[in-house]
Amino acid sequence: MSDLTQATRYGVLQRDIEHEIEIKRSRFICYLSRVETETQAREFVDLIRAEHRLARHHCTAFVLGADRMVRRSNDDGEPSGTAGLPMLEALTLFTRPAGSTADLSDTIAVVVRYFGGVLLGAGGLVRAYSDSVSQALTQARFYTRQRMRLLTLPAPHAAAGRWENEIRAAGIEVLGTAYETDHAAIRLAVQDRPETVTGAQRRIAALTQGAAQATDAGVSWVDLQ
Repeated sequence: MSDLTQATRYGVLQRDIEHEIEIKRSRFICYLSRVETETQAREFVDLIRAEHRLARHHCTAFVLGADRMVRRSNDDGEPSGTAGLPMLEALTLFTRPAGSTADLSDTIAVVVRYFGGVLLGAGGLVRAYSDSVSQALTQARFYTRQRMRLLTLPAPHAAAGRWENEIRAAGIEVLGTAYETDHAAIRLAVQDRPETVTGAQRRIAALTQGAAQATDAGVSWVDLQ
């Protein structure tokens, strides 16, 4: 992503991940979760702490927002710079499968360590915490979260299902349909660019034979497969 301040898309987790590795009898259990605010991130940390009260360390890192400017990490008692920062780097440098840039965001990693009695040294800790997060990320699947222009298309009840299928086949994202008393409202999403919106309106007009016109419903972030 060449200009994070102008980001219009980024990667997010589809579901939570738990992954464990063992190094010289120490257990490192990595939890990944999707969060959208610092409050949600800290609530997730509290949840993991409560689940692993006997663990010696609960180290954390998270990155938030389309621009990925909110970045926090915590060593939680490990030597400074040996846990939280390597975890944060593992998050921010991660490239999704088939991706061309590192763009993962809205993600928190918590690594719980149960000490096995063998000191790993600074270098060993850096590798352990970094590998714990990196290996967990390889188990994950992702959505592309993209800023989209929303459209609403009114449709007769009898035609709504057919229109949905034809619009989807034309490459327009269908978010769902709300059935009102006298009509159905098909919710659509297209890239937030004037030429894309205009093109979508033309395709919709052709598919419906001019029977209906989609109206602008604003801009929102949408999860895409």
